[in-house]
Amino acid sequence: MAQRHHDLTDSAAGAPVTGDALAGYLRARATEFLRALRLQREGGSHGGTDEAAEAARALRRSARRISGSLHTFRALLDADWSEEIRPELAWLSGTLALEHAYEARLERLLLALQRLSGATAVPVQGAGGGAPLHGTAHLPDPAEASTAPRTAPGTAHPPAASRTVGGPPAASRAAGSPPGTSRAATAAVASRAAGSASAASRTASAPADSRATASAGPVATAPGPVNERGTLTVGAAKAGALLDRQLTLSRTRAHSTALQALGSSRFHAVADKVAVLASEVPLTPDAPGTDLAPFATAAEERLTDAVAALPLVTAGHPYNAEALVHGLSPDTAPHPQDAPWHQVRLLLRLHRYALEVLHGGDCPPDVRLIAAGEALDRHRDASEAAAAAAQAARTPRIAPATAYALGVLHADQRHEVEAARYAFQRAWQRPAVHTA
Repeated sequence: MAQRHHDLTDSAAGAPVTGDALAGYLRARATEFLRALRLQREGGSHGGTDEAAEAARALRRSARRISGSLHTFRALLDADWSEEIRPELAWLSGTLALEHAYEARLERLLLALQRLSGATAVPVQGAGGGAPLHGTAHLPDPAEASTAPRTAPGTAHPPAASRTVGGPPAASRAAGSPPGTSRAATAAVASRAAGSASAASRTASAPADSRATASAGPVATAPGPVNERGTLTVGAAKAGALLDRQLTLSRTRAHSTALQALGSSRFHAVADKVAVLASEVPLTPDAPGTDLAPFATAAEERLTDAVAALPLVTAGHPYNAEALVHGLSPDTAPHPQDAPWHQVRLLLRLHRYALEVLHGGDCPPDVRLIAAGEALDRHRDASEAAAAAAQAARTPRIAPATAYALGVLHADQRHEVEAARYAFQRAWQRPAVHTA
């Protein structure tokens, strides 16, 4: 199961890659960090949201690479300095990533609700409730129907003749009777007109919601079984509103936390250390002539050992339902079977960063590593989305239709977890292919 992605001992020039290459790589990443920091400050001062978001992504990207390289090649760096700055870079990267993570998670869940309910759009309910999904009937609120005025204030009921439905007033019909009509016939006509007027009067005095429903004609319904699709679709609208409230609140808090972090003395201390790193890398005395290949090989071996511990045989069978195990567990902790996959994702990232250090800017992209990394990213996103759906389903006093929709959504995201594991298994066992 363990496979080598690169020949780390081979080099184009035939000479080993030493600590000087590590120093150059760290200086380049530190320069990128400072450049992104300047762009972030300029974007924030000029109100450029897109520029600030792109600068935050660049900050996270450079901070991850510096922190990962310090971890892989820590034996070649000053131990005290490395152990001091590495956790701070991880804190900064994680803090800046939270806002984007909540935004992407909400978008993912709402799109899944659209797909599962067969709707073209999932409206978000406001304070006064949201519109129904397309393909479902709007059911009036009984409280609103019972308190709705039957006639406009200050407006009298129209005459019975004008409320007659489907014909002229009774008086006109009586006056327009042909000559020679007996009084009994005229009285019968008048009696029928009065009956029609009475029925129209009862129709006019009915609640407003009933009249609106009657005048609207036949109500369009969603295709398929009425009960199942109707319950899921109505529940999806309420589930989308609940998820929107919870994740938007979390995103707002993450945004505030990121702003506070960027203005804190802790962040300024990290920025000062990175600024020093851009000009001077604290290597050990023997580091400049030390070969970096053994350290990169050790990072690759840690990755292959972690992958070998994964249940790839089970993951290689589609629709194995392994990701749904413990789906009804009352434990609110993250799904226990996802932790080894998350660890493999982090080790794969460290392996990629080690390859960047060895090859510099000429590192050929490995299609297998790219596909495996994308599969693990999807695995992480689906796992966190399923956890968010489960957390929303634990909200007290939600409607049964809402809880049902959130349960279906949770199962759908766990199936996405299973599909990501299958994709990773296929990508990992694929022969290495390098692109020019």
